[in-house]
Amino acid sequence: MNKLLATLIAGLFATSVYAQTTTAPATPVTTTDTTLSTGQSGTAGTTSTGNADADKKITKANEKEAKEISKQDEKIDKATAKANEKKAKAQDKAEKKVAKAHEKVAKADPEDKAKAAAKAEEKTAEANYDAQKTMIKADEKAQKKIVDANADKAKAHAKANEKRAEATAEAHKDAAK
Repeated sequence: MNKLLATLIAGLFATSVYAQTTTAPATPVTTTDTTLSTGQSGTAGTTSTGNADADKKITKANEKEAKEISKQDEKIDKATAKANEKKAKAQDKAEKKVAKAHEKVAKADPEDKAKAAAKAEEKTAEANYDAQKTMIKADEKAQKKIVDANADKAKAHAKANEKRAEATAEAHKDAAK
């Protein structure tokens, strides 16, 4: 349970870090600054700096960021789908075990019904526990992958911002000559 809690807290932290990196900077806004929300590329709101080389670098940074965000979103979707599949299988397996236990109770002789019912309750509890344990592990594994993917998205966004800022600074420097 501690691992699950730690993973969830780490996910929350990574999400908040990513959210902080996607807000507009406190420095004066240039024509290439953008504010991103989850899943968007950095191309929104980008305008020309007037320098073809700088514009090319900004476009390249935007494309690279969009590609990385898309890649990480795919990882998140894949991890979520895999966890959901494992959870469904675990639930199905538990339901089969419970049904089998109840079937044994129904087939038991009248004098053995109480004993069979007690055994069925035990089997039901064990099956539900195993299913829950499997589901928790699947969620934990998926959360770890999601946290890693969100961290990679935040890094890609920060790197793209760095490249855009460098290109804009270069364009301003060239314009000042």
